Amino acid sequence: MPGKKNRSFGNVRQLASGRFQARYRGPDGRLRGAPTTFDTKKAAERWLTLKEAEIAQGDWFDPDAGKALFSDYARQWIDDRVLKPRTEELYLGLLRRHLAPTFGEYALADITQADVRRWRKALLTSGVGSVTVAKAYRLLRAIMNTALREKRVRENPCQIEGAGKEDSPEREVVSVAKVVELVTLMHDRYRALVLLATFAGLRWGELVGLRRCDVDLDACTVRVHRPTGQLDNGRLSEDDPKSRAGRRLVAFPVEIVPRLRWHMDTYAQAGPNGRVFIGPKGGRPRRGNFHRIWKRTREKAGVPELHLHDLRHTGNTMAAATGASLRELMARMGHSSTRAAMIYQHATPDRDRAIAAALGRSLGSVSGLGGAPTAEKKDGQSAD
Repeated sequence: MPGKKNRSFGNVRQLASGRFQARYRGPDGRLRGAPTTFDTKKAAERWLTLKEAEIAQGDWFDPDAGKALFSDYARQWIDDRVLKPRTEELYLGLLRRHLAPTFGEYALADITQADVRRWRKALLTSGVGSVTVAKAYRLLRAIMNTALREKRVRENPCQIEGAGKEDSPEREVVSVAKVVELVTLMHDRYRALVLLATFAGLRWGELVGLRRCDVDLDACTVRVHRPTGQLDNGRLSEDDPKSRAGRRLVAFPVEIVPRLRWHMDTYAQAGPNGRVFIGPKGGRPRRGNFHRIWKRTREKAGVPELHLHDLRHTGNTMAAATGASLRELMARMGHSSTRAAMIYQHATPDRDRAIAAALGRSLGSVSGLGGAPTAEKKDGQSAD
């Protein structure tokens, strides 16, 4: 007959098969069994001892909690957070296209480090962009971090060093002459938009969110505080900037004021809250409609791969070349971290020559270095 014996923690009983089963009552009050049976009673008791120590140390977690499907948990994870519309759309898109196809039917506790490594490699080798893969990896890591805090998993399987870092390719920088050419070729409704994208470093959403009261032509400043976002379904949303640093006052060159003033008089809506940029039908410009006009313009200018956002990069690079400090660049661009601002402080040949010339001028005031050196003699011998 199978036997059964009580213990101070849990109990061990012998089954009809001759193997031993260990059971215990968890902190949640539920009676739970070991995930497997044991060859010997001693082995079963040793397992119970370890489980008792786990509970005493606060390391116990509900073994059933990790059985939740990743797809269900991830969707709930997104729903539970207060996210900006664009961010929520991004997360849902990454989940649908890149995470759920691989991990959707996995139990949380079953996802391993090897699974994550193979998933990431498969995305990269299939042609998914490295920036997109980094975003998907960061989302997976964040979801699994929450599962770890909730004690649904024992460790976060996302342990690939540097996998969440976006290594974006260097954006194109065009000359001031090329910017002027683009403005000349651009439809006159959007010439001011190109100028502010370049010389005020504004993003698309910041540009189409501008109102008349945000642009001070006398002070040559533009106030950024309510960018417009466009979701994949075409719906427009007006929201706060991505960070506190995004709410800012940016100066622009006085040389572009005549163009901006003409635009205000010709195209901007009336009244202090009138929109600066509107489409032909009176609504806010849409990315798709503007992109067709921009595509024709950049092709005529001989820069078919230039993105509108590259003009912001161009303007910020020019600002850095003037000697603007890292803090000044961050304030101008609306960045809250130094990482993004530092990419504009890369060296260029012209800037390097200017630095060398400045170093030379400092030497010019010091005597003793002019002229070619003469060969010195040592112990009566020529130096050569």
